[in-house]
Amino acid sequence: MAINRFEVYLVNLDPTAGSEIQKTRPCLVVSPDEINHTIRTVIVAPMTTKGQPYPTRVSCRFQGQKGQVVLDQIRAVDRSRLVTKLGRGVSRNHKFRQFLVLNEHRLPLCFRQDIKTRCYTRESR
Repeated sequence: MAINRFEVYLVNLDPTAGSEIQKTRPCLVVSPDEINHTIRTVIVAPMTTKGQPYPTRVSCRFQGQKGQVVLDQIRAVDRSRLVTKLGRGVSRNHKFRQFLVLNEHRLPLCFRQDIKTRCYTRESR
């Protein structure tokens, strides 16, 4: 199955611990295609129709419903957790792209499209 950045999949997020977002819910694939096409895990950001307007939650509209991409709950999941593809996501959302740029120092460098073969955090450089 070819998985691409900014596609939305229904993902089984259980089991969880503590305050992690749970259930089977739509998630936006945020990992770059270089990772998605190479390894068995993908990095996803859950989507919700409820929640607080935190700075790390980006408003969006998907399949006619208003909601949020919950960027403070980004996680890596195995492909086996992806239930079904729901469609394309928020690739043109300016606020989402701005969040990734402004928080690059907190996110793995693999979020940058120009990284082709290595994925590491700034602390490990």
